[in-house]
Amino acid sequence: MSVKLGIPSKGRLMEATFDWFAARGMELIRTGTEREYAAEVRGARGIDLVLLSAGEIPQELAKGRIALGVTGSDVVCEKIADWETRIGVLAPMGFGHANLVIAVPKAWVDVRDLGDLDAVAAQFRRTHGIRLRIATKYHRLVRAALKAAGVADYQIVDSQGATEGTVANLTAEAIADITSTGATLEANHLKIIGDVIHASQATLFRSRVAMLDEREGADLSAFLDKIGVAPG
Repeated sequence: MSVKLGIPSKGRLMEATFDWFAARGMELIRTGTEREYAAEVRGARGIDLVLLSAGEIPQELAKGRIALGVTGSDVVCEKIADWETRIGVLAPMGFGHANLVIAVPKAWVDVRDLGDLDAVAAQFRRTHGIRLRIATKYHRLVRAALKAAGVADYQIVDSQGATEGTVANLTAEAIADITSTGATLEANHLKIIGDVIHASQATLFRSRVAMLDEREGADLSAFLDKIGVAPG
């Protein structure tokens, strides 16, 4: 058997991950076409490279099917309820930065923070008889942030696509989404309110539940030592 390292299978996140490991003396390469999802690690014994979607990696770590994984910290925190018990943070990687924020129409000039949003939500329910809708794919993180701020009169609208457009399309009154520059929010006449819910970046994670034998444990330790990462 071998130690499995899962990384994103495409895009800038994959390329930046390759560069991050290369800078630490570990060459990650694709060995087939883009459709084959075949890859390998050169420079380390007993490490198998597995190409997965960024969204799959948290579940694979949490179930112990891969020992190491690279994905955004927002994806882990959102997808795995008790992630700290099953997944450990080894190293923030310094790229893929984005913030999960709540945004409302710019026309809401008096709404600046979540306290203001709570007041608007309460008034919205009194006026319309329904709860104010917040479109997001980050249900767990957003509910936790709103609960902590005491916001109650809202409902989550699931959005897996162009979340910023839901307000203009009249399917939501506000949104919660990841942004790196804020340009898309600006283009859709939205403004950020309150604090950042989660500051995300690409992170190297370790499964706390993966079952490794003595040799696999030694290979994992040697791999982490070579890239200069503490075992956690």
